[in-house]
Amino acid sequence: MAKSNAARLARTEAERTVKARRQPAPAELDRLIHERVRLAIVSALAVRDSLTFNELKALLKTTDGNLSVHARKLEDADYVACAKSFAGRVPKTEYRLTALGRRALERYLDHMEALIRATRER
Repeated sequence: MAKSNAARLARTEAERTVKARRQPAPAELDRLIHERVRLAIVSALAVRDSLTFNELKALLKTTDGNLSVHARKLEDADYVACAKSFAGRVPKTEYRLTALGRRALERYLDHMEALIRATRER
């Protein structure tokens, strides 16, 4: 019994090794940007110098709370910079894409383009 278990384990390990060599592990997607609302925020800021909270909210058709949570995650990762000011007595929050955020978006887009090419080549 011990011999058959050892042989089975060796065979299973060999099969895993062969499978691992045939299918190279894809590079990891940036999960921070991959989420739909965060990708939309970063993409919108990539084509504009800056956008206010209200402009982003209207563009993305999302709620205050949802936008706030996602924008904060991007801000914590230094992908987005946030500046708060007042226009009279009305608070104004303005977002800009940082250089790090722009590089992260470029890497993400390159990765997605590579996945698309690989899928179409099949």
